[in-house]
Amino acid sequence: MKIYNTLFFFIVIVLFSCHAQEKRTSSIHGISFVASNKKVTSENIEPVLNIHANWVTLMPFGFMPSENEPSLRFNTDWQWWGETANGVRTTSDYFKDKKIKRMLKPQLWIKGGFFTGHMKMTTEKDWLALEKNYEDFILFYAELAQTSHFELFCIGTELNYFVSERPEFWMQLISKIKKIYKRKITYAANWDSYQNPQFWSQLDYIGIDAYFPLTDVKTPSIDELLVAWNPIKKELENFSKKNQKSIIFTEYGYRSIDHCAKEPWISDTKENFNMLAQKNALSAIYGTFWKEPWFHGGFLWKWFDEYSKAGGKTNTGFTVQNKSTEKTIKELFSSQP
Repeated sequence: MKIYNTLFFFIVIVLFSCHAQEKRTSSIHGISFVASNKKVTSENIEPVLNIHANWVTLMPFGFMPSENEPSLRFNTDWQWWGETANGVRTTSDYFKDKKIKRMLKPQLWIKGGFFTGHMKMTTEKDWLALEKNYEDFILFYAELAQTSHFELFCIGTELNYFVSERPEFWMQLISKIKKIYKRKITYAANWDSYQNPQFWSQLDYIGIDAYFPLTDVKTPSIDELLVAWNPIKKELENFSKKNQKSIIFTEYGYRSIDHCAKEPWISDTKENFNMLAQKNALSAIYGTFWKEPWFHGGFLWKWFDEYSKAGGKTNTGFTVQNKSTEKTIKELFSSQP
């Protein structure tokens, strides 16, 4: 009887461990669904299902007049429909009905396209005003994320200097968010500053916008890119273990151009169209990360609502829509755990 009891206990432990491992390695195969300027319908959702995505991120925007002015406006009548609370709720419901999980990722847009990571106030008065305005913005959407049952909430995106200079504000803000939103939270750090936030222990995932520079080769092979990823992968693995948090790529992607892996964050360079470069870069990032137990997946940048008008065989943007790389993503989403 003692042997049977021991055997039964061993089987239970093994089954529990397997279940835990399955949950731990289940990956996010997500897309960043760009806000629409008009109301979406269920037809806009079908192409996302066709590539076997299991997550989407929705991105309402708040607008600022400059990098050193604290004014912040959001959920206004003049914004695009998909950037407003009503648009987010409606779009979210469509995806929820199709069993697609959702991350809500409110973002800032500074007039002129100024990089949010360099946003910096010049007086303490303005810093305090920015903190109040940002708190109003993010708590508004935390409430929406809670009432619309989003599975994940992102508390900020690429706010490098804001995060580094005002750590106490962020710790207090996270506490306030948790009183409203009861599910998992993350922050989208820029690839060059993910080590700076002091609040990772308070979040559920380490979020990184993964536009790491890899190579200046015009059309790097998958093998070349895998080699380039190796030291970065090791650093991220160590950082994950140090903080005891899984990593999510809150954004990742490449344009279909020459040198797409040189400075992947740049969206406006004039380069020749190169589909193979995009395909190899996407294949390599999946081959590097998606089977790692400390990595939890990510969100491809980016996907437009009007599928028939998006991308195309000569489009040099980030989207894979209506390109041969769309098939690549579909295959990767289908084959990875």
